[in-house]
Amino acid sequence: MAGPVLEMRSIVKTFPGVTALSDVTLTVRRGEVHAICGENGAGKSTLMKVLSGVHPHGTYEGEILFEGEVCRFKDIRASERRGIVIIHQELALVPYLSVAENIFLGNEHATRGFINWNETLGHGTELLRRVGLDEHPETRVADIGVGKQQLVEIAKALSKEVRLLILDEPTAALNDEDSGKLLDLILELKNQGITSIIISHKLGEIRRVADSVTIIRDGRSIETLDVKAPETTEDRIISGMVGRDLDHRFPERTPHEPQEGAAPALEIRNWTVLHPIDQQRKVVDDVSLSVRRGEIVGIAGLMGAGRTELAMSVFGRTYGRYAGGTVLKDGTEIRTKSVAQAVEHGIAYVTEDRKHYGLNLIDTVNRNISLTALKKVAKRGVVDEQAERQVAEGYRTSMNIKAPTVFEPVGKLSGGNQQKVVLSKWIFAGPDVLILDEPTRGIDVGAKYEIYTVIDRLAAQGKAVVFISSELPELLGMCDRIYTMAAGRLTGEVPRAEATQEVLMRRMTKDKAPTDKAKDEEVTR
Repeated sequence: MAGPVLEMRSIVKTFPGVTALSDVTLTVRRGEVHAICGENGAGKSTLMKVLSGVHPHGTYEGEILFEGEVCRFKDIRASERRGIVIIHQELALVPYLSVAENIFLGNEHATRGFINWNETLGHGTELLRRVGLDEHPETRVADIGVGKQQLVEIAKALSKEVRLLILDEPTAALNDEDSGKLLDLILELKNQGITSIIISHKLGEIRRVADSVTIIRDGRSIETLDVKAPETTEDRIISGMVGRDLDHRFPERTPHEPQEGAAPALEIRNWTVLHPIDQQRKVVDDVSLSVRRGEIVGIAGLMGAGRTELAMSVFGRTYGRYAGGTVLKDGTEIRTKSVAQAVEHGIAYVTEDRKHYGLNLIDTVNRNISLTALKKVAKRGVVDEQAERQVAEGYRTSMNIKAPTVFEPVGKLSGGNQQKVVLSKWIFAGPDVLILDEPTRGIDVGAKYEIYTVIDRLAAQGKAVVFISSELPELLGMCDRIYTMAAGRLTGEVPRAEATQEVLMRRMTKDKAPTDKAKDEEVTR
């Protein structure tokens, strides 16, 4: 077995009032893919920032040995000179520069201050081929998708003669196809002798590519496991991450029994929306669905099925061009032409992109929570700061938001805690209907369970919940009924008792709703 290429010994890192890392030890063998797992806020990213020089030597305690030598990196360029390159979850590319310009930014092929474009484009083409990206090196980064941008980041790392590649949540923003390509590339780089460290919440991905996994909990290294060993199951890893056994991934739920004669809390009829640019294309095509009070109704679909487009267009017509359909609340038609109208009618929408649309990252926890219902904490048009703080403190406790105070900027919180702030702000608005779009994306299993519990509690209070997710197990674990979509159209409705991943996937890949006969055949299969 290969010896260690990296040893981090007794690492301690503190911030004002917070100990982020406490006596963390990490050993990575040469040529392996080493995963790091832990709940949001456990200290995974902080540890990698210490390793890569983002947190320079002198700001932490402990020792780093790379290839047998003690390293004291003063900045990120110092670690890169040793061949340690980190790719952060938030990509560090300049959108209006070309792919080649991004790859060699700060590391240009230049002589006496002048860039050699022939060398830049030639070397850029070679690196793109190496990562399996068929793009011209002069293409603007803004004109390629997020999956390809991740590959550009890896090409950028290869240009620096990387020996240890660190990837922080590399597939968090990718669809299944792009995620698969990226994981295949990590394995190919392993074959080329490049050691990798991957931080990920996706345990299936870890089992696919990693050789070892180190579990970090509450700023401490708990244990390192051999991923290929039979005893290293997902439940075993989860137990180490959360410090307890999770007998159930989802709260116990009694299926909703609709009240006889009661109209649905939300009903959408024949809803059609056109693409915002190509108005010959229907992104939502004649969709009708309903959700009752106390019910959790799921929407499943592959990438591009139209789930988010449906949700955003219903919530204030914030996506595309409305082409027809009606929205009814408790049996009465309502207008939702703007976000204000939707909120006034008791509809809330938790976006899939919390960083861009769900939160003001530079503002505090208490300000973010109060934003949706300022009138509740205002007197004569002026916000009562004491009332605002009391509201936020209440949600910090009830939602278990891990923040030093409610005056902490939301951007400093972990992903799971940010998501709890988003949920808190919409719960504070007092909606009757909550549309949740990928509410657990990018957060760990412990935080997921807490959010599932919140959603279940809201349904028990009589709220109507629409739950959009790309993860079929959580739809099956949480929902009373599940609608399926494909290419903008509704392709089926499956009750909880009949729902399986196979049934949902078959309907998600259809191009039209099945007939009653087809439904019967499917259920009997």
